Amino acid sequence: MRFRARVEVQLRPGIADPEGATIERALPALGFDGVAHVRAGRSFSFEVDAPDEGAARTTATQLADRLLANPVIEQSRLELEAI
Repeated sequence: MRFRARVEVQLRPGIADPEGATIERALPALGFDGVAHVRAGRSFSFEVDAPDEGAARTTATQLADRLLANPVIEQSRLELEAI
């Protein structure tokens, strides 16, 4: 079976996010008032061939933890769907 995975990576709460802070400071000048707590992140999409959803989830989780995110300072969220 083939599965489509999407991994969202963001800094953990409490870790400074200078990119998010820069975006937040720029928003009022662009006419976006009332927006707060901006956090920047990255998104990754890929496909996994696996015998079942559990195996695909394991592969995608390991890939995210070992390659896409630094688990010390970042957290990742996985979405998985059969295709």
